[in-house]
Amino acid sequence: MLQPPHQPLQVAAIPSQRTPAREDQAGPWHSEAVCRRDEAGLFFAPSKEPTAARLSREESAKRVCARCPVMIECREHALVQPEPYGVWGGLTAAERRVALARRRRREAELKASGATDRIAAAG
Repeated sequence: MLQPPHQPLQVAAIPSQRTPAREDQAGPWHSEAVCRRDEAGLFFAPSKEPTAARLSREESAKRVCARCPVMIECREHALVQPEPYGVWGGLTAAERRVALARRRRREAELKASGATDRIAAAG
């Protein structure tokens, strides 16, 4: 049951272990997202939001993400898309940019080391 925005959010118990969502499950991963019960304003910045308010709002959003059973799926979605705004999978847009840069760097290093290994084996 949805609650009006002026009432405090009731938190349901979330299992501590969660297996990754599979395509053969009943619905898409986002149907299980905890944030579906929260206001979108918590996850996306209003225009001209002061820094202190943004940091506080982002920390609140991250607390919601921390108890979400599909946090990993959400984070991967935001990295693959990539989502340019908001808190997704417990990461802000800036944190996702860092994660993507690290991922690209790691992939480039693996690709380069694979090429070096093939040259050494051939030579």
